[in-house]
Formats: sequence, structure tokens, C-alpha cells
Amino acid sequence: MRIHIGGDHAAYELKQVLVEHLRGAGHDVVDHGPAVYDAQDDYPPFVLRAATAVAAEEGSLGVVLGGSGNGEQMAANKVAGIRAALAWSPELAALAREHNNAQVVSIGARFTSDDVARQIVDTFVSTDFTNEPRHARRVGMVTAYEKSGELPALPGASGD
Repeated sequence: MRIHIGGDHAAYELKQVLVEHLRGAGHDVVDHGPAVYDAQDDYPPFVLRAATAVAAEEGSLGVVLGGSGNGEQMAANKVAGIRAALAWSPELAALAREHNNAQVVSIGARFTSDDVARQIVDTFVSTDFTNEPRHARRVGMVTAYEKSGELPALPGASGD
């Protein structure tokens, strides 16, 4: 599987660990940077490139990393068509895929050990969207809103 990864200085070491781990598991990993540690770098150039690559390549997944993972998740979610989820446990990574069809997982390096981060990415890449009607309906509502800007109908609204 092709996996796009990007982060910032706060997660530079974890990114290196995960790139090696994912490649060792046989995945085609595209490292969008940073290529070197720079305490002054910013996450958007790296994270947005990783998320944009996932959006452009159906079937690929992404991993974005930062100190908390919050900003990285928010940035990835600005890319049209991307659903990024912050995960601090394998269970959350599984739910992000199963229920929300997330294509990008965000991890906070300052709050996640290397071992747990490996478990998160392994779970994320090995879990499929359930495509259960209720989950598909919800993902469809978000996708439609993203495309049209029109809010979904409220439950029980007649539309008249």
C-alpha cells in the first residue's frame, strides 16, 4: 500500500521510526518531509503535501505527525476530499477507518510512544471502512457538504 507521511520538527524522530517501520512491513512510503531536523520548521508545508498526495491517489493512506497532532489533523482536513482523524490509540485508529473512512491519521509525538505509534499506523492501514449504511450515510453527508456548502437536512424536517 502507498502511504504518504509528513510532519514537523516535534515529530521528526517519530516520523523516521514510522517510515522505517512501514517500509519494513512492505509498504511503499512517500516521505513528504521534513528531510532534516529543524527546530524552526512549520508543519503545513509537509502535512499539506502528504494530504494532497493522498487525495490525488485513490487507495493510498496518510500519516501526519506533530507535537500534539492537532494542527496537523486540522491542516490535513483542509484538503478537499480528505478525512483526517487524530488517534492516540489503536482503537481510535480502527474506528476512524471503520466508521469515518478516514484516509489520514494524525499522531502527536509528544504524547505517543514509538511502540503505540507503530500499533496505531498498523491498525490504521489494516482496517477497512465498514460501509454500513449508517456510516456511509454520514460520510456522504459530510462529502456533500464539502462539495456544495449546503447543510444536511435536520432530522424530521419535511423540506417544505
